[in-house]
Amino acid sequence: MSEARPRRAASQWAVAWRRFKRNKSGLIGGAIVVFFILVALVGPYLVPYPARSYQSLYEGDAGDPPSFKHPFGVEVSGIDVFSEVVDSTKNDLYVGLAATLITTLIGVAIGALAGYFKGAVSDILLGVTQMFFVIPVLLLILLFARVFSVLVFKGLGLTLIVLILSFFGWSSIAFIVRGETLRLKEMEFVQAARSLGARPFRLLFRHIVPNILSPVIVIATLNIAGFILTEVVVSFLGFGDPNTSTWGLLLNEGFPYVRTTWWVALFPGLAVVFSVLGFNLMGDGLSDALNPRLRE
Repeated sequence: MSEARPRRAASQWAVAWRRFKRNKSGLIGGAIVVFFILVALVGPYLVPYPARSYQSLYEGDAGDPPSFKHPFGVEVSGIDVFSEVVDSTKNDLYVGLAATLITTLIGVAIGALAGYFKGAVSDILLGVTQMFFVIPVLLLILLFARVFSVLVFKGLGLTLIVLILSFFGWSSIAFIVRGETLRLKEMEFVQAARSLGARPFRLLFRHIVPNILSPVIVIATLNIAGFILTEVVVSFLGFGDPNTSTWGLLLNEGFPYVRTTWWVALFPGLAVVFSVLGFNLMGDGLSDALNPRLRE
């Protein structure tokens, strides 16, 4: 008889995936996120009207309520709300995903360096992180969006918002990464690699950073929802790009007529609610699945 081979232990990510699949709210959130991503990718090619099109005005449908021809109704200006909500999905997800990616990279780099090195380097990076942590980001976005959208970034309002969010929004991730780095750099596997001659940057980005990805992924998922909400607020207040469809812009256009053409604000508002809910539920599910204190 052949010897039975010992079963390999499941990896951390395989265990996390099993936990996540048992989390119903996390799965619902993941399904919502996948739905919005699919809408962002294929939706603009399937809608009956292009973005910012006033064709319905010339068809005599301006201000019409939801119908078979216009599922989400029409603005008084003649813009089809369904086409705008679908087209806005890719723009709002662009802000959330792009800003999250950049802030995560900046936060991980600065937090890891501040946690690993001692002395002046650590003190300076920690001081900069604390300074950025208390800056009122929303007020700065409103200020820069008003100034630079005219002077430099005309027509690139969403990219401007991404850059501002990225520049000022990394501090929370940096604090988490710094704390985890302080904990991990004293552990045995790091000490062993150091005794074998591994250089500081190799230790940091080969042995420490990969082991702090779990909390970073959770925070990044929740940040996507926060950045989407920030863009919606900026556009709703009239500081976004008026030439680019976003949910906030639709809310801004529909709010003055909410008593008569209520559908203009209702459907983009629902899109905001469900997208943010999806990312938050998925983030909570990932938090439980990646929590090392939970055992099977």
